[in-house]
Amino acid sequence: MCPANGETSEVALSFEEAREILIKSLAPDVTDPRVLEAMRRVARERFVAPDLQAFAYADRPLPIGHGQTISQPRIVGMMLQELRLKGDERVLDLGSGSGYQTAILAELAREVIAVELIPDLVERSRRVLDELGYKNVSVHIAGEELGWPSEAPYDAIVVAAAAPRIPMSLAEQLAVGGRMIIPVGERSRQELLLVERGKEGFSVTRKGGCGFVPLIGKEAFAGGETTGRETP
Repeated sequence: MCPANGETSEVALSFEEAREILIKSLAPDVTDPRVLEAMRRVARERFVAPDLQAFAYADRPLPIGHGQTISQPRIVGMMLQELRLKGDERVLDLGSGSGYQTAILAELAREVIAVELIPDLVERSRRVLDELGYKNVSVHIAGEELGWPSEAPYDAIVVAAAAPRIPMSLAEQLAVGGRMIIPVGERSRQELLLVERGKEGFSVTRKGGCGFVPLIGKEAFAGGETTGRETP
């Protein structure tokens, strides 16, 4: 029915309704039902600034300050389903940023160790994750070495920032049988790589193009300006 007198009609969706629409839109790129259900349980609006909450369920990255972004839901789902998590794993979340992906991992795994370079983002993500009741997560400020080697090995590693090549010190933190998903390439454009550790060494599978902010540190990029860009 058309509104009278040329008026327009808008129906405001609740966050829950908008989240459900987003989750249904992620097919066919995200097909793992455990990943989709975990994303359905995580309130993305809690991980963005109040003035951006209206866009929380747009399928795109959003700024979180310091030149960083909260990850695009589609790319999060695509990356996490490559880990094939069953629920009893210890996972390293490198470049955890807002904590959104960390929260989804907490729904999927037994324990999540999150590492972030920027102290302000660490403080904010710790607060939100605690308020949401996640007890199986610890968030750390990044040290001199990539990852968090003191608690290795990990069953899975997800890296939300791009490296110029696969950092072997990070790959070595995988347990045998473990899987790591990481964007690798130039600062402006990369390719998602799935690294699997077997008894005889590592194998690498290409998973398509992407664009992430640079990973900073040894075996990664030197510090400097970041772009905040992230696309599948």
